[in-house]
Amino acid sequence: MTGSSTPDNSPPPSPGLARAWYAVAVLTLANVSGFVDRQILSLLVEPIKRDLGVTDTQVSLLAGLGFVLFYSLLGLPIGRWVDRGLRPRIVAIGVAVWSLMTAATGTARTFGQLFAARIGVGVGEATLGPAAVSIIADQFPRRLLGTAMSTYMVGTFAGSGVAYALGAYVVGRVDTPGFITLPIVGAIHPWQTVFFWVGLPGLLIALLSLTMYEPRTTAVAPTVRTRAHDDATFAEVLSYVRRNARTVGAISFGFAASASVNYAIGFWLATFLIRTHGWTVQQAGTLQGILTFTIGPIGVMAGGRLNDYWARQGYIDAPLRVGILGALAMLLFAGLYPVVPSATLVAVLLVPVNVFAAMPWGAANAAIAEAMPNRMRGQGSAIYQLVVNLVSGALGPTAVALLTDKVFADPMSLRWSLAVTTVSGMTLAAALLAWGRAGFVQTVSALRERELTEN
Repeated sequence: MTGSSTPDNSPPPSPGLARAWYAVAVLTLANVSGFVDRQILSLLVEPIKRDLGVTDTQVSLLAGLGFVLFYSLLGLPIGRWVDRGLRPRIVAIGVAVWSLMTAATGTARTFGQLFAARIGVGVGEATLGPAAVSIIADQFPRRLLGTAMSTYMVGTFAGSGVAYALGAYVVGRVDTPGFITLPIVGAIHPWQTVFFWVGLPGLLIALLSLTMYEPRTTAVAPTVRTRAHDDATFAEVLSYVRRNARTVGAISFGFAASASVNYAIGFWLATFLIRTHGWTVQQAGTLQGILTFTIGPIGVMAGGRLNDYWARQGYIDAPLRVGILGALAMLLFAGLYPVVPSATLVAVLLVPVNVFAAMPWGAANAAIAEAMPNRMRGQGSAIYQLVVNLVSGALGPTAVALLTDKVFADPMSLRWSLAVTTVSGMTLAAALLAWGRAGFVQTVSALRERELTEN
């Protein structure tokens, strides 16, 4: 039963909580770096359009399809790699790749080159999610899983906040027409230097990733080895997903609908403030950066704590409850802020928007970690992220752009495009997560019984 009490049968984390929290700290720092590199583009919409001669829809493809398609599809073989390989090395390679490709974005001279560089960023970032979920779930007991996952997800909002604030500060000083000449690189537009500043420091984080503890370096004796210690083939993972289609489908598509709204807001908010309320890019970026950096972490940590509290009360479906609460609150606050007449009221409403937009994401990672057997977590997380990122990254920013360009046919209608996207996406998110609760309880209960038998 959903509300029945379930004991915490997790074994104590073998490396100890200190090493486990150190891994979370490194992964969070990597997540900050990744989201800085990913989100900085949103503050460069106007100079990119001016200097590369592209449309709103094309710019949205840089944040959507160009990044997300390869980020999501490559997650599947990377998930298999995560289930078999040394995960700190995988994280280090990924961080190095996305950092170098972010820097390479600063050399692009055409839309095609910029698109190719964004694909490279997506390829590198595809490593982090499956590896992080697998590492954290292996080292923490269930009673702390929501909090640990939420701490890692703080990097998402801290990174986005840093990108917005840094972008606002830097872009205001380099957003001028013309070219500058740099050694080796040659002539580039001044705004392109931003990509060097945010990309290259990631190479230091790549080195730091190698210092994380990897439990797999401790061999399991063949005499005590069980099926739980073997990595799963992709066919086995797909078979498991099919048997638990309601659970995995509700988690993946429910949180994907929620993430679509978040991506849409994150990408278009600064442009909305500039177009609708006459703000400068510095004002818009500073507000977005401060709120994301300060309020976002509060929201995601509150969601993790709420998840763990409900779990201790015996609610197996605690992660989905957190997601539903976040979606319903976003329906109200994020559906309202684009249409109010006052910029001051917009800023006030963006405070709860940031709280509830962030709230579900530690719980979401906890949900897929709990729904998948240990030996399938890398691949299971990759499938989840494939759905979430393809749907949200490709649909979120692009849906807003298409509504603005094709339906309303007026750049000043961006506010209505944001409102329609928010209401539609969050209604679907709440409905899907509510539909999946019974299946999730059944899946997790069966897994816990199996763990007791195998261990």
